[in-house]
Amino acid sequence: MPFTLPDAWTWDMWFADDGTDYHVFYLKASRALHDPNRRHFHVTVGHAVSDDLRTWREVPDALIAADGPAFDDFTTWTGSVVRGQDGVWRMFYTGTSRAEAGTIQRVGVATSTDLYHWEKQPGAIAEADPRWYEKFDSGDWFDEAWRDPWVFEAPGIPGWQMLVTARSKQGAADDRGVIGHATSKDLSTWTLQPPWSEPGAGFGQLEVPQVAEIDGRHVLIFSCLAGELSASRRDSAGGVWAVPIDRPEGPYDIRRAVRLTDESLYAGRLVRDRDGRWYLFAFLHVDPAGEFVGALSDPLPVSWGTDGNLRVADGRFDHIHNGALRVPAGTPNVT
Repeated sequence: MPFTLPDAWTWDMWFADDGTDYHVFYLKASRALHDPNRRHFHVTVGHAVSDDLRTWREVPDALIAADGPAFDDFTTWTGSVVRGQDGVWRMFYTGTSRAEAGTIQRVGVATSTDLYHWEKQPGAIAEADPRWYEKFDSGDWFDEAWRDPWVFEAPGIPGWQMLVTARSKQGAADDRGVIGHATSKDLSTWTLQPPWSEPGAGFGQLEVPQVAEIDGRHVLIFSCLAGELSASRRDSAGGVWAVPIDRPEGPYDIRRAVRLTDESLYAGRLVRDRDGRWYLFAFLHVDPAGEFVGALSDPLPVSWGTDGNLRVADGRFDHIHNGALRVPAGTPNVT
């Protein structure tokens, strides 16, 4: 059964495995708000644990907004968790401030030795660099996108990589979504890099990015709703999207993206269990009537389809495997 809280909506989530329990962290807001559109600015980071990825037990929340003034004194949003060589768990998360009315997004970090008790480290560690990324003062988008950090190690590349939901400073305003990129040798000091994708791929933003290797093949997933697709993809709907990639590090050709799910699910995450099986998790976004749901899905097994794209293994979304831009082979991805 989906993990549903009776008194709170849950949405974007990320996972960690301590070897005994699986931990899921998720955005959470009280149903007493009545209007789910209000949830984004009344949010905490919730936490639940499971020994099988199916039955979850809620434990105390992990993070709340900081006391002001601070870069995260308004919201703490989506992130990821990794464990460094020092044995310390680090949660990289998105923060916004009240002084900026939540319009400017930055990445911060909290540390833990047990995944239950978290201590925020002071200050932001990364924000959009105007050399490559759109800033809020351009007036071309409703916020300054620099969120949803996904931190991982890529074989053959020294140090750590961070993928970020970001927007290029170039291109049509509705088509600037890119995968932002930053690097670190020690998980503490981060260096901003050019994006690992190009604008012009059909997306205003690419939310909650993640890379994974499934059965020896690499994939990038992200999420985008229909209202944030560019004009070049307006014949498609939104949901969780997947892109086959040659290697975990970029650049990525986002034009190859096809939908993995419809908009009933959103903010997908790929999770491997201890037996090596891969599953898609997402939050239950809308019901058939279009009403917001706000719960964590059951694990959905994934596999590679005969068309070379990742699919939900039971075939429930096979009918929507479309939406890749039709471009001639070898065409460079530039605007």
